[in-house]
Amino acid sequence: MTVQNISSYGYGQWIAPGAGARNIASAITGDVIATAGNDALNVQGMLDYAREVGGPALRQLTFHDRARMLKALAMHLRDHRPALYDLSFDTGATQADHMIDIDGGIGTMLVFASKGRKEMPDAHVYVDGETEQLSRNGTFLGQHICTPLQGVAIHINAFNFPVWGMLEKLAPTLLAGVPAIVKPATNSCYVTELCVKLMLDANILPAGALQLVTGGLGDMLDHLTCQDAVAFTGSADTALKLRSNPLILQNSVRFTSEADSLNASILGPDAVPGTPEFDLFVKEVSREMTTKAGQKCTAIRRIIAPENTVPAVIEALSNRLSKTVIGDPRLDTTRMGALVSESQKRDVLEKAALIGTEAERVFGDPDNFAVQGAGAEKGAFVPPMLYHCANPDTAQRVHDTEAFGPVSTLMGYRDLDHAIELVNRGQGSLVASVITHDPQVARSVALGAGAYHGRLYFNNRDSMGESTGHGSPLPHMVHGGPGRAGGGEELGGIRGVKHYMQRTAIQGSPDILTAIGESWVPGATEITGPAHPFTRKFGELSIGETLNTAPRTITLDDIEHFASFTGDTFYAHMDDAAAQRNPFFPGRVAHGYLLLSFAAGMFVEPNEGPVLANTGLDSLRFMKPVSAGDAIKVRLTVRKKTKRNEDYGEVRWHVTLTNQSDELVAEYELMTMNAY
Repeated sequence: MTVQNISSYGYGQWIAPGAGARNIASAITGDVIATAGNDALNVQGMLDYAREVGGPALRQLTFHDRARMLKALAMHLRDHRPALYDLSFDTGATQADHMIDIDGGIGTMLVFASKGRKEMPDAHVYVDGETEQLSRNGTFLGQHICTPLQGVAIHINAFNFPVWGMLEKLAPTLLAGVPAIVKPATNSCYVTELCVKLMLDANILPAGALQLVTGGLGDMLDHLTCQDAVAFTGSADTALKLRSNPLILQNSVRFTSEADSLNASILGPDAVPGTPEFDLFVKEVSREMTTKAGQKCTAIRRIIAPENTVPAVIEALSNRLSKTVIGDPRLDTTRMGALVSESQKRDVLEKAALIGTEAERVFGDPDNFAVQGAGAEKGAFVPPMLYHCANPDTAQRVHDTEAFGPVSTLMGYRDLDHAIELVNRGQGSLVASVITHDPQVARSVALGAGAYHGRLYFNNRDSMGESTGHGSPLPHMVHGGPGRAGGGEELGGIRGVKHYMQRTAIQGSPDILTAIGESWVPGATEITGPAHPFTRKFGELSIGETLNTAPRTITLDDIEHFASFTGDTFYAHMDDAAAQRNPFFPGRVAHGYLLLSFAAGMFVEPNEGPVLANTGLDSLRFMKPVSAGDAIKVRLTVRKKTKRNEDYGEVRWHVTLTNQSDELVAEYELMTMNAY
């Protein structure tokens, strides 16, 4: 068998293994399949290359440029999935496991690409929140913005997901405009290396945007500054060691940790045997025990069920686990593969034995189980093991010891308060799930346990057909947790991007804020264009370009006609005496939507032109009622422009309606698609 040399990639070149390299064995056979690591790696050179080459190149791109880059990378990787699948089998993962790791990682990158285009501006500055008026007349305002860190992100990933673990960190980092140095766990780094090669060979990324360390980081963490960031996934012990680095503490380097945790699943008191929820609970627990051979940071380690259902849970779960075919992951019939390495197998068995001092093993014998197509004595195979802890209140190891494999412990609870107490005994987890059809049970757990868990997953007969599963972190939702789980957050949509940016409060005049944020701020300079703005193409419009209309007087006939035509005969528009009894109205008032309709008629250009469609209206507020005899006028200003493709772009217009006394009547944002 040929032993692969797994290289690092730094300062624009591939670096072969050297001094300090270690062997990597197949999880299936125990044979050495690769070697990785190089103690002579120039880590300072890698940091400099990222900061001086990769960072500036990424920051020249807009958020939309970088989002398009992510999409192109994801589509390229999608075309090369079979090669990644083939290589991943030696990690012990089955084809179903590959779908979570490889397809899941690509999917995560696509979600960030989509969110980057939809939720971030086609600009270099991310405006975070609305402006704050810091002065009486609005000449001095405040605004929060986010800009990319001017350093490098160090990503230290776990062995269990060599592709997803990299891409879920890399996508928000690159979208933020920050280069990354990726350090995968050595046991599975050969899969990560191939993924990195595929991305680099596609020539999509700027030079210096992505580097790879296979093997140890050396003293890289000793050279970090306040502009750098570290994102770590792994054990709580390793996280503590890394975050305690004196230079990380001294320079206040951002350190995000996603650590192992004692995740739990609660069977609701209403979910008795025979209900859809009971069957769902057994299915979810079994799946979380066996997927990736239990090597998931979100796997269920503690099973919490009503005391009177414990025997039924043991029976149902044992029956389901007994159908799990363990063996060579390359075989179609295999349902659970091997642990990643022999050392991981030893660790799992040691931890299981420790749990066994407080709990009885009721299913699974590591000394007596069948392995299909491979030898249990050579590969890193273990069976699913279910323990029952009869005294969870006095036990300690079941609440603080994680066997990172197919090992879970069942414990009973007396009432819901007791269940909440038990689920919180883990002192912080990534996820806790509750299987219940009772909304009040869900509410009680959310209030009682939310502070201890990064994610709460509720499922029942209504949602199980489309639910994503207890153990699936989604790019839209935050992934992380308090306490033992590391105290950090990843993913969460644009929240995850902000981890790699600095939020800065800026203060100044409306013109200053407009220039910085590339979005017009009320009070800033208004530009009079050469023609009606609806006659001008996307590329011709300028931020701040404004149309002011002539006034229109609202009559009682207008109000009554609108009420008759639309059917909106609400008393405030039709009954003067009733309207006067309302503290908000002086008497009969015009409909708000009448005002919007008239406003559109006042600013629109009716002839065919570059405005293709009105796609929405945001942030509508009515400030002052309009009565018959009042006159309204409209100001229409180009607030922001976002190119969507080569044919058209989105224009956001700031629209205000004022009365004859120049008092603000209504305000909103109008969105149109304009030909480019």
